[in-house]
Amino acid sequence: QVQLVESGGGSVQAGGSLRLSCAASGYSGSSYCWGWFRQAPGRERERVAARIRGGSSPYYADRVKGRFTISQDNTKNTLYLQMNSLKPEDTAMYYCAAGMVSGSSCLYSSEYNYWGQGTQVTVSS
Repeated sequence: QVQLVESGGGSVQAGGSLRLSCAASGYSGSSYCWGWFRQAPGRERERVAARIRGGSSPYYADRVKGRFTISQDNTKNTLYLQMNSLKPEDTAMYYCAAGMVSGSSCLYSSEYNYWGQGTQVTVSS
């Protein structure tokens, strides 16, 4: 059974930084898509960042471009999201996800097969 476990969330002041981690276990293959999504109360889940296996450039939502960085350590089967210059509007539950289908765009939540339980990020002004 594939498991994704996020960690690293917390409460910070605006302008601060956090690094989220997502540890994957339970499968031997490699994911085609790795992504981070977030959902704030009363709002729809939105994509934050994504990596495509063998792809050149990661995808970033406009709202986080230049502030967030997605990275991966394949030796540890771990995905990261470095978040700098955090803003109150970044407050949300953050989820990592893995998609196994080759050829996906990796931009839509429906393309992801496995999800973590989420980690809360709260940014105060």
